[in-house]
Amino acid sequence: MSFFNKLKNGLKKTRDNITKRIDNLLVSFGKIDEELFEELEQILITSDIGVETSLRIIEELKTRVKKDKITDALQVKNVLKEELLNIVGEDQPIMKLDTKPSVIVVLGVNGVGKTTSIGKICHLLKQQGKRVLMAAADTFRAAAIDQLEIWAERAGVDIIKHTEGSDPSAVVYDAIAAAKARDFDVIVCDTAGRLHTKKNLMEELKKIFRIIKRELPDADIETLLVLDATTGQNAVSQAKSFTEASGVTGLVLTKLDGTAKGGVVVSIKSELGLPVKFIGVGEQIDDLQPFNPVEFVDALFA
Repeated sequence: MSFFNKLKNGLKKTRDNITKRIDNLLVSFGKIDEELFEELEQILITSDIGVETSLRIIEELKTRVKKDKITDALQVKNVLKEELLNIVGEDQPIMKLDTKPSVIVVLGVNGVGKTTSIGKICHLLKQQGKRVLMAAADTFRAAAIDQLEIWAERAGVDIIKHTEGSDPSAVVYDAIAAAKARDFDVIVCDTAGRLHTKKNLMEELKKIFRIIKRELPDADIETLLVLDATTGQNAVSQAKSFTEASGVTGLVLTKLDGTAKGGVVVSIKSELGLPVKFIGVGEQIDDLQPFNPVEFVDALFA
C-alpha cells in the first residue's frame, strides 16, 4: 500500500470529524448565508483546528465567496480546501542535514511516541543511504535505553549507550566522537521525556546542546519535537512551550491514525509557523514519513 493510501486510511477519523460533517452541512444549505458560516466555524473549532485559526479561515472564506461571486453552497468546500492548503503550505519541509556528521535532537514528553519515532526516522535516513548513529541520551527513564536498542536493531543502525542514570551529555559526547572516528553521516539523539517546567531537565538539555556546538561547531542541527496528535490542542500548547524553551526546528506528529483530531496539523502551522516534518499513521517501521502538505489536504478531502 502506498503511503498516500495509508494516510487516507489513517485520516478516516479526522475526515469523518471534519469533511463528512461539512459535506452534510453544505448539502442541507441551499444558499450561502451567515448561518452557514457560523455552522462551518463550529465544525472547524470542534475538529481541533483551534478557535483563532478557525476564525481566520472563515474570514478568508467570506472574502473569497464575495470576491468570486460564489452562490452554490457546495462550491464552498473547494474554497475551504484551498484555504487549508494555503495555511499548511504547498512545499514539503526538508531536513537540513548537509554536514558530516549532522545531528538530530529529539524532544517530547513521555508517552508521545518519541522512541518509536526515532527508530522510524533512523530507518528512513538509512533508506536514503545515510550512515546513522543513535545516541541513547534518555538515561532517566527505566527501560528507555533497552527500548531504543530494540529500535536500533530494527532499523539496522548503530547505537551509543551508557548505563541507566548516567550523564546524558556524556552519551552525546561519546556519540559525537564515534561519529567522527567511524564516518557516520547523522547522529540521532534521544533525550529524556520532559516538561518545559522541569528546570533541571531543561538545564540538562541546554548542556547537551552546548556539547554538540562545542564538538561540532559547524554541524547542521535539527531539533525535532514529537507530539501526540490524539491530544489535540494540548499538543499546540506543548509546541508553544518547547519552542520558547529550546528552539524547535520541526515537529513529528504521531498517532494520526488513532484520532479525530488531525486538524491540529492546521492549527500548529497557523499559530506557530512551525513545519511538521514527519507524520505517523501506524505502528510499522515505514508508517512514519516526511510530511507532504498537498497529500495531507488531499487525504483529508478524499
